[in-house]
Parts: sequence; C-alpha cells; structure tokens
Amino acid sequence: MNTRNETDLESWDRRLIELLQEIRVAQTGGQILFAFLLTLPFSARFGEVNSLEQTVYVMTLCFAATSMALLIAPVAYHRQVFRQGLKPRLVQTASVLAQAGLVALLLAITGAVFLALDVVAGLTWAAVLAGVLAGIYVLLWYVLPVFDALRHSPKSASAAAATSGPPSRTRPSTPSSSQHSGR
Repeated sequence: MNTRNETDLESWDRRLIELLQEIRVAQTGGQILFAFLLTLPFSARFGEVNSLEQTVYVMTLCFAATSMALLIAPVAYHRQVFRQGLKPRLVQTASVLAQAGLVALLLAITGAVFLALDVVAGLTWAAVLAGVLAGIYVLLWYVLPVFDALRHSPKSASAAAATSGPPSRTRPSTPSSSQHSGR
C-alpha cells in the first residue's frame, strides 16, 4: 500500500488512466493541426510558396504526423499487452511515448506558426515570434514542471522547514509514486 491506500496494481491502473487522459488533450490539438496541414497543398495560394516555406511545411507536416504516431502509440501498445501483467512497463513506455509526442507536437506548432506569420508579417517577424512562442511552450511544458518539482522536493521542503519554522501542509511524495509515476 502507498499513501493513497491503494495496492500497487491500483496505483498502476490510476497512473495509466491519468496518462491516457493527458494524452487525449494533446492528441485533439495535434489532430486538428495535422488535418489543417494536410489541406494546405490543395489551397490556391500554396503554389506560390518559396523553397524555405516549402521546406518548413514539409518538416512541420512530418512533425505533426510523428506526434500523432507517438501520441496514439500507447493505445496500440495497450491493446498488444492487455492482460499480460505488463501494466508497469506499459505505463512507463506510454509516458516516454507521450513525452516524445509532445516534443514533436511542439515542433509542429512552431512550424505552423512560422508559416502563418511568414505570410502575414514576413520572414523576420515569423522567425522571431515563432522562436518566442517555442520558448514559451518550453517554459510551460518543461521548465515550469521541473522547477516546481525541484522547489517542492522533500530535500527543499526539509531545508525550508528548518529555516522557516513549522512544516508546511504539503503532501509528501513517496518513492513508489515519484519513481514509477511515468511522468
């Protein structure tokens, strides 16, 4: 049992459900972007793109397709290993696939923003603003969670309690939930 009073199997089941819910959010946005990108070559103005825009489009489309493959892969993986007692491995693998899918989605979003801004505002603005937006995504998706985890780690909580008085009412993390959460 862990701090949630659930068995190991219940914990892995919960983690899988949480992970699949998170993937659904990313998947929906990625599917819409991918569908939009697939229609672009059939628009009237697409024939007017320069070689840079064509290259960025191809890369962006490939990143979108890759993100969909990676974000859908945990479902296919689950179907293949269903009822084989591999739930912990499934959750760990699905977490890695989801992280890779988010990286590919970030690159697809950045490419799509670059293409739109290049048409509307020109190459310089497109490069600068797409770079700024990519930075915002990196900060929100990767830096903020790492910073928050470091700030609220058991070590930093102990140091803070030693210098600030009584302990805060934060929930302690357990080795079983932090090491195997799949995130």
